Amino acid sequence: MHIVHVYKDYNPIFGGIENHIQWLAEAQVAKGHQSEVLVTNPADLPAEEMINGVRVTRAGRLATVASTPLSLSLPLILARRRPDITHLQFPYPVGEVSQLFAQLISRPKRPFVISYQADVTKQQHILKFYKPLLKRVLKAADCILAASPQYIKSSPFLQPLAHKCRVVPLGINPLPFELAKPLFPKDKRPRILFMGRHRYYKGVDTLIRAMIDIPDADLLIGGHGPESAAWQQLTEECGVQDRVRFLGDISYEDLPRLYQAADIFCLPSNSRAEAFGIVQLEAMAAGLPCVTTELQTGTSFVVQHGETGFVVPPMDPAALAGALNKLLADQELRQKMGAAGRDRLHREFTVDVMANRVEKIYDEVLNPSLNAERRAAPS
Repeated sequence: MHIVHVYKDYNPIFGGIENHIQWLAEAQVAKGHQSEVLVTNPADLPAEEMINGVRVTRAGRLATVASTPLSLSLPLILARRRPDITHLQFPYPVGEVSQLFAQLISRPKRPFVISYQADVTKQQHILKFYKPLLKRVLKAADCILAASPQYIKSSPFLQPLAHKCRVVPLGINPLPFELAKPLFPKDKRPRILFMGRHRYYKGVDTLIRAMIDIPDADLLIGGHGPESAAWQQLTEECGVQDRVRFLGDISYEDLPRLYQAADIFCLPSNSRAEAFGIVQLEAMAAGLPCVTTELQTGTSFVVQHGETGFVVPPMDPAALAGALNKLLADQELRQKMGAAGRDRLHREFTVDVMANRVEKIYDEVLNPSLNAERRAAPS
């Protein structure tokens, strides 16, 4: 099968969606498919190259507006391709316009699926103009992939199209996180870990305030970003600076070791911009129980309340402190939930499981009769 993935960036540009595409494309190559990625060129990278068996084509980049690289050549390149199926990552307006352009000039119809990663939450002024395009491309897609059932139910764009949505959770390779040795020696004082970009929706300000009522643990904060300085100042205002350690950016080599140095992972996000929380998968692979927030997104799909961790309301320091203190007071509970999380990860959230689910959807799109047979079969 010839597959073309379309997005704005790819390796060596790293990010949540970029990493996801790379893992999926390389897994497809390992399964014998021809997998290609079409993105824009951020600088002086090769226009075409092979990376781990994946053909990477980088179209010229005109400018970047509102985090969206603009390209005149990407639609033309995609229109010249003749893949069996095209796989878009939303949101990326240029990719969506390119697919609609390819659909317009091509006969027969070009099958495509779209991975709906998240609603547009912050740039509402842009959404006013973007909404007609978004609705059109979602309606035209043969299938829409969402990372959790909660997101289909809660997204105003996916609700009307629930009949053409399929749940395909994101996946990781758990092995590095399972085998790593701790970055720091284990201490008598347990450690709570947050890892991620320091953005407004991550809710670390709530976690810092919760630390006022968590006297018997230290907090490790990995990553960097726009909120770093404000969060550091908040630790001083709350009087917890002696129990909170900012680690800065963590290398990919040290990341699994950092998880192994912690006892609990916390993702206290406060907005639907946190659509899934792949860092929770990394924590689960390392055997950590997780505490997260209920956003009607994938956060509470990944973490099962009372089984692999706890789910609390967002922006509620008292509830967050209560859940963390419950885990801190019970080592046996931490181990039980950590083991349950690791088991759930291997069942639902590995790259191999993800790639198999995506391949099944491709088959159904390309073979409608097969799709009808599977839907008619008893479950």
